[in-house]
Amino acid sequence: MDIDSQKLALLNSGQAASSNLAEALAVDFAALMAAAVPDVPASGIDALRAAAGLGVSKKMRLAGKLLYETFGADGLVPCASHPSDTVRGWACFALALCPARNIEERLEAVRPLADDGHFGVREWVWMAVRPHLTEHLDAAIPHLVGWTADTSERVRRFASESIRPRGVWCSHMERLKQNPALGLPVLEPLRADPAAYVQDSVGNWLNDAAKSQPQWVQDVCHRWLAESPCKATERICKRALRSIKK
Repeated sequence: MDIDSQKLALLNSGQAASSNLAEALAVDFAALMAAAVPDVPASGIDALRAAAGLGVSKKMRLAGKLLYETFGADGLVPCASHPSDTVRGWACFALALCPARNIEERLEAVRPLADDGHFGVREWVWMAVRPHLTEHLDAAIPHLVGWTADTSERVRRFASESIRPRGVWCSHMERLKQNPALGLPVLEPLRADPAAYVQDSVGNWLNDAAKSQPQWVQDVCHRWLAESPCKATERICKRALRSIKK
């Protein structure tokens, strides 16, 4: 996909947000860092330039590390509210490096970014904290249950998407692949969520689980359809069962 040269210049200067994935992937991280976050030392810009050929997730983590090393935990607010969605995405990874007393505190630190208005930032934030969620799953799940009642569909979606057993562009959560029932406390409150954005996430979560525990997913969907016979649950279950051979 060709990107308008003027738009690309605005993206690389931090003056515009990406409108789609192609634009987000076209951003020159070194150029953007130099323009939007000039306090990062030249050695950091050089490191980003050298990493230009790496995958985008690795570059995001590197950029987040540079922000954290430059500003520390207390200096990230401007980055987390920057006009550039890429810079806000870097802030997600920087925040994931900040010390936290527990997983609950870490989740609350990134909650505003989980509710960000840009689709890309909302993806980067759960990817940034996913290693912490994997490590502290038993404490994370009860905390995320509270997020399922949030008025924002973006926050509700984060609760499900962040702990998908397989997910996209991220490491798998082996415990949830083998024992997906651990995730039910988060999924149950969302089984008839009115937002398609949330429905898709829950359906994808169950579809992930179906690749290792198909009978469990079938049983959950059968129960949900009996207990919550509505279009939202039907849509979720259709998506959940799409990979199971009939």
